[in-house]
Amino acid sequence: MKSYRDLDIYNEAFLLAIKVHKMSLELPNYELYEQGSQIRRSSKSIKDNIIEGYGRKRYKQDFIRFLTYSQSSCDETIGHLQMISETHDLALPIEELVLQYELLGKKIFKFIQYVESNWNDPKPATRNL
Repeated sequence: MKSYRDLDIYNEAFLLAIKVHKMSLELPNYELYEQGSQIRRSSKSIKDNIIEGYGRKRYKQDFIRFLTYSQSSCDETIGHLQMISETHDLALPIEELVLQYELLGKKIFKFIQYVESNWNDPKPATRNL
């Protein structure tokens, strides 16, 4: 892994954020700055936390912390999608997006487990005295 762009979870989160962004622009005008804004932020937060965690990958606990934030944002996005589905009669692929986010959440969880089990913290530097 040379970059966060090599992570499948990042690439999926990025593509889903684009889908959600476009979908949110189809909401009624009065929702563009309410529910629309909330779901755009939570969906983009998933990829952003993966990026920030990867930037701190040298420190296992920091990496896990930001991956956990990412998974939480994934759950939040699902909640927003479900609310939109219940409160608006729209011809949008909301249920499909919910399924895709549920799958992404599972993948993030599996990656967190991988990092917990296989990631090594760097060895402390030794000084010659």
